[in-house]
Amino acid sequence: MAVAGKHFVDKHRVQLIQRVSNIAPILDELQDKEVIDQEQYDKIRALPTSQDRMRELYSGPLKASAACKDVFYESLLANEKFLVEDLSKK
Repeated sequence: MAVAGKHFVDKHRVQLIQRVSNIAPILDELQDKEVIDQEQYDKIRALPTSQDRMRELYSGPLKASAACKDVFYESLLANEKFLVEDLSKK
């Protein structure tokens, strides 16, 4: 998942913030795998746009560790497969 020393979710941060639209199931998985807790989940879900939700994820849970990024990446593969494939080509 690391590309040239940089994790996929870091390397493609801007594109992911702009292009991930199917955020609800990703948040569900992150909560289920204990990357985010109920409070973070509720706070992120309350934000008005997908971009705001993605920015909040990046400013909090995705800063925590590579393991959190790995869970996020796996969820992206499951829920935003074509986006991940598109970004992987870049």
